[in-house]
Order: sequence, then structure tokens, then C-alpha cells
Amino acid sequence: MSSLVGDRRVDAVVAGRARMVLWRDEGRSAEEVAVLAGVSRPTVNTWVRRYHDHGVPGLADRPRPGKPTEVPGSVRARILALTRMTPPEVTGLTHWSSREMAAYLASHENIRVSHNFIADLWRAHGLQPYRHGTFKFSRDPAFVDKVVDIVGLYLNPPDGAVVLCVDERTQVQALDRTQPLLPIDFDRIEKRTHDYVRHGTTNLFAALDAATGQVVARCFPKRRGSEFLAFMKTVAAAYPDRELHVVVDNLSTHTADEVKAWLVRHPRIVFHFTPTGSSWSNMVEIWFRIITRQAIRRGTFTSVVRLTRAINDYVTAWNTDAKPFVWTATPGEILAKVRWVHTEVRKLLTNNDK
Repeated sequence: MSSLVGDRRVDAVVAGRARMVLWRDEGRSAEEVAVLAGVSRPTVNTWVRRYHDHGVPGLADRPRPGKPTEVPGSVRARILALTRMTPPEVTGLTHWSSREMAAYLASHENIRVSHNFIADLWRAHGLQPYRHGTFKFSRDPAFVDKVVDIVGLYLNPPDGAVVLCVDERTQVQALDRTQPLLPIDFDRIEKRTHDYVRHGTTNLFAALDAATGQVVARCFPKRRGSEFLAFMKTVAAAYPDRELHVVVDNLSTHTADEVKAWLVRHPRIVFHFTPTGSSWSNMVEIWFRIITRQAIRRGTFTSVVRLTRAINDYVTAWNTDAKPFVWTATPGEILAKVRWVHTEVRKLLTNNDK
């Protein structure tokens, strides 16, 4: 039973039901398990009873009566095509979840399918858009030139120059996480979303040295062109008299007028813009994922000051033993993959239109 909880191949819903059974077997009451799982007490009792009656198979959904709803092939093709593309800018998403895609389809394309159907379709086609390794389409007309430029910097940097990967994480939250104490006062518990308290946010700017893995980072209360310029001045001061090639994306803060004017006055600093919707081409994104996982996501911060201090401490520790990330894919390999994916999607759309 415990193997179901930690196995990524197991449906998340089934894993949640298995977790309820395990908690009950540990001696927790149905009321306590209901609070931990965010469900009602009858729901807990139902899945515990089904497990005792039918074992692990009892945790799966039973077949529903009636003829299953037919989803047209064109809708399936549209879902698969969207899955392989970067979410539209209107969503504000970096990657799809089944629920977010279902909501987008309903509100923007008048397609109504359940998130469970989308998840099943992804499993049937081996797609995992929530995994960072999933490739995304870019609509940038200069995609090829930008990939060749940036990957060329990683694989063959100019002699004597420093290649820096720069980006920011906005609205990093200072959260004070709370846990109900036992015995639990169930009358005071409303929703699981109330298990933490927000104490404000900060904006984390970071520059990763592609050759050494060293990181320069600063936190700002706002994210505007002025804050980005202040950060870039800090970065430039850390590399005096060196030619700097800076990989950035096309955010408005990176192309503000004051930033452009500053670059004109400092010709030793050159910006290289990533293709639209291709954050994977900026290696600082790897570092952002690491600090989020290791220092931020599960942390408890009662103020923005404490959050900022934790980030600064992490950066200091990182730089004491920094190692570079190694980029191995050539521009030719990346572009060949893009052409292959485009071809497969066109085949899929053509077959489903017949």
C-alpha cells in the first residue's frame, strides 16, 4: 500500500485514497484523516471500506453506468497539439496542468472536457507537460537564429568573455505555515488553504555564470525596469573590465528605455534574447528550480525580511561549492527535434480530420 503513495506512475487520485487508508491504519480517526486529506468523513469511510472489501483494486473508480461520452477526434487532436506548445500568454502559465487546460479550453475555445479525460489522454500518449523536460513550441519567427546564438554561447563562448544567464522570479511568497494541534477543534477548521499565512512577497533577480556556476542574486520589493537596471549594475560591478554576454528573455523590464540607454553607455555588455516561450534555453531556470525546491517551497518565513535572508544565505552557500551546469545539445540537434515534433503534430491533426 505504501508503494502506491510514492509511485509517480500511480494516478494521483488513487494515491490519495491509499494515503487515507494508511492514515487510518496508523490509528488516526476518520475525522483527523478527513482534515489531513481535505475531504469529508464519509469519503474517508467509503475508501477505507472499499479497500477492506476489494483490496487495492477497490481504490480505483468504478465504471459509470450508461454509454461513455464520445470526444471527437478533432478535440483530442487539439488537446494534444496544445500540450506540445507553450501555454498562450493570456493564461500566464509556464506549463499545463490537466485542470488548467480544461479551464482554458472551456473559456477560450468552447471545448468542454473533464480534467480527468485530459490526464487520461496524456497518459495514453506518454505526455507529461508538468515535467520540466517536456519540449515546448515557440512561435518566435527568429527562433532558429536565437537558438543558434544562445547555444553557441554555451558550447563555444568568446575568448575572455563571461556568459551570464539572467532572469527573475516574481512574487516569491513569504509564508508562515501552520499545522492544527491535537486535539483538533474541528469547528474552527474551514479549508486547507488556510493552513498558511502570507506575509508579503519579494522579487528575486539572479545571474548565473555559465562557466563557473556562481550566482549573483538580489531581492527587490518591485519588478520594474529600474530594479532590473539596478541589478544589472550589481552584476557589472562583479565582473569589472570583462566582456559580458547576457542571456535574457523578452520581458518588458529587460527592454525598458533606461536599460537600453545603459547598454549604449556600456558596450562591453551585450544582451542575447531567448526565443519567445523558450525559457528552457536560459540555464538560470535550472538554478531557480533548485532553490525553489531546496530552500523556498517548504520553508516557513514569517516576514519578507526572513525570506530574503534565507535566499541570501542559500546563495552564499551555493557559491562556496558552485559547479556549472553542462549544456550538451547542439543547435542542430535542437532544431531537428523541433522539426520532428512539428511533423508529428501535423500528422496527428491530418489523421483526425479525416
